[in-house]
Amino acid sequence: MMESQDIQRRICAEICRRDGIRAREIARDLNLDHGTVNHLLYASPLMKELCWQDRDYRWHGIVRQERTHLGLQEFAGYYSTVGDFLDLSEEQWLTKLTEGCTNIGRNLNDTLGLIHSFRDCREQMLGLFRDLLELAGDGCLSWEIAFELRLKRSKHVRIYADVLVITEDRVFALEFKMKDKVEPDEVLQSAKYVPYLEIVFGKDYEIIPVLVLTAARELFCYVPIGKTDAVLPACSGDMLFTAFDEYLGFLTR
Repeated sequence: MMESQDIQRRICAEICRRDGIRAREIARDLNLDHGTVNHLLYASPLMKELCWQDRDYRWHGIVRQERTHLGLQEFAGYYSTVGDFLDLSEEQWLTKLTEGCTNIGRNLNDTLGLIHSFRDCREQMLGLFRDLLELAGDGCLSWEIAFELRLKRSKHVRIYADVLVITEDRVFALEFKMKDKVEPDEVLQSAKYVPYLEIVFGKDYEIIPVLVLTAARELFCYVPIGKTDAVLPACSGDMLFTAFDEYLGFLTR
């Protein structure tokens, strides 16, 4: 599977950095078998979700693998720069989010407090960016942010992300839970979409999954991902800055 994921990542990156390319050109430029390229383009649900073919049999990417990531709004309830996000009132943002969720087919049934969770998630992000602006300056204003990413129109692919924060070379995939304790199943859930997000964003971005427990306080730790040697950061909302600092090193500059 990982070999197939790597090939898909390379093919998708080649498509998304061009204005149109044929399968035989992809195979030639990546030194791949033409049949393998064709098979993935036509059979992979994720590739069919992220790429499209014109009448001249040239392939195009929906999401550009460069800042800003044009096309990402096609898969997100809300997408903008961090600066634009911070300029919106809560109700303005919520209106845009719910409209965007409707456009991408996201179920907005509120019986489980979905809208409340949206508002809670926004508050956590506001706290993060207040800390970043105070301690690291305004560089974060040009970052990108996406809420409620959904790649679910393909039959066999279900990719969900609560929030993506996209810096110059990293994508923080934040999984929010209104809990105060780490649960192993939720660690696995936080990590499971990393290979797919690597395909969406390409080889120049590191994908960093983070589990955020909004009912906890002053929590930051690394937790094992299943029975592997890999780990991911888990933190409370008030410690989100620490999770970012671990990878971006603001406090050590």
